[in-house]
Amino acid sequence: MTDQFQWLNALSTRASLEGAIAEVVAEIKAKLQGTADLGIVFISSAFTSEYSRVVPLLTEKLPMKVLIGCGGASIIGTDENNRPQELEDRPALSLTVAHLPDVTVKPFQLTDQDIPDLDSSPDRWTNIFQIDNRDDPDFIIFADPFSSNINDLLAGLDFAYPNAVKVGGLASSGGMGRTNGLFCYTEENQERSPMLREGSVGVAIAGKITIDAIVAQGCRPIGDVFQVSECERNIITELSRQDEDGITKNTPLKMLQSLISELDADDQVLAQDSLFIGIAMDAFKQKLTHGDFLIRNLLGVDPKIGAMAIGDRIRPGQRIQFHLRDAETSAEDLTVLLKKYRDQKTDFKEPFGVLMFSCMGRGKGLYGELNFDANKLASYLPNPNIGGFFCNGEIGPVGNSTFLHGYTSVFGIIRPTEKAPN
Repeated sequence: MTDQFQWLNALSTRASLEGAIAEVVAEIKAKLQGTADLGIVFISSAFTSEYSRVVPLLTEKLPMKVLIGCGGASIIGTDENNRPQELEDRPALSLTVAHLPDVTVKPFQLTDQDIPDLDSSPDRWTNIFQIDNRDDPDFIIFADPFSSNINDLLAGLDFAYPNAVKVGGLASSGGMGRTNGLFCYTEENQERSPMLREGSVGVAIAGKITIDAIVAQGCRPIGDVFQVSECERNIITELSRQDEDGITKNTPLKMLQSLISELDADDQVLAQDSLFIGIAMDAFKQKLTHGDFLIRNLLGVDPKIGAMAIGDRIRPGQRIQFHLRDAETSAEDLTVLLKKYRDQKTDFKEPFGVLMFSCMGRGKGLYGELNFDANKLASYLPNPNIGGFFCNGEIGPVGNSTFLHGYTSVFGIIRPTEKAPN
């Protein structure tokens, strides 16, 4: 036994479930020096028909106090040479196991009926997760994309635990006809089925541990920052801009047309099908910089009245900026965020691990090569012990709120700290 914090990952590409589990368990056991306080498993949709066997087989070979996870179209892990791997559209199983002294681990399993009304008191939420906000917890969350009210869940968690970091993703099957799977097992309650097809699962962790989040949305801003002067729900009908002559107001379409006319030829081509809206998350920050915007889809434009529909609610007074996305921009965005994080964090306590939740629209399809995001992470955070999967939607913070993203890579960087529960 040891009191040293451990976060270990093992990866298998064997085509049989028994062989894959035996391989990852053997690798974990060779390194684990204490109890398995938390396990996190990601398994490719190639094993869909065998999802119900995953938890029993794993816990039989390696007893764990808590085990959570989900299925994914593609799986992320660390191979035997300690290299991160993004295994796209092939059989794979990634197992992360942590020994967490002085850490509280609270698993949860929710259906939509379990989620309190958003007008409920914070106590209703803390009773569900059985952890006090004063314990300073962070959350790891996995959900089914079709049967979970994930946006209400995230809003409620932000309300009850405003300082907590929440990261995770929506399970993915990779194609029609394949059902998703969620896993939630606890040693204390083995009567409950550990495999689910709906809802949300996850853990709250608190104590001498913290999760730092990096949310790489893969976009770069173009043009000026505008203020929304008229809108209704997700429809913007008027934008305003401060310039040398005062305040200029016009329809979003007119503002966009003027902006595009000033772009270079390459960006004008890119704007035809890779244009997005960034919503500023800090109402008081004067100078908006990288990472200050929540990226949302531009759903359409009404050419008659010049109105613009976006993929989120918008309020008068909010600031927006148009953004472009392509492979080069996504790579640059991730590089900037990783460098900023590394330069700010000089007090790492080894070892630490990383959970990676990447959109199915990234990977080789975006960059033209495998392992791009994972390799970029490893170049800034050596030996990251990375585990994760390609998601139907990624969960991570922008500003002080947590959102469901698309086309994003979210990294949850887990590291021990000196903090302890109050």
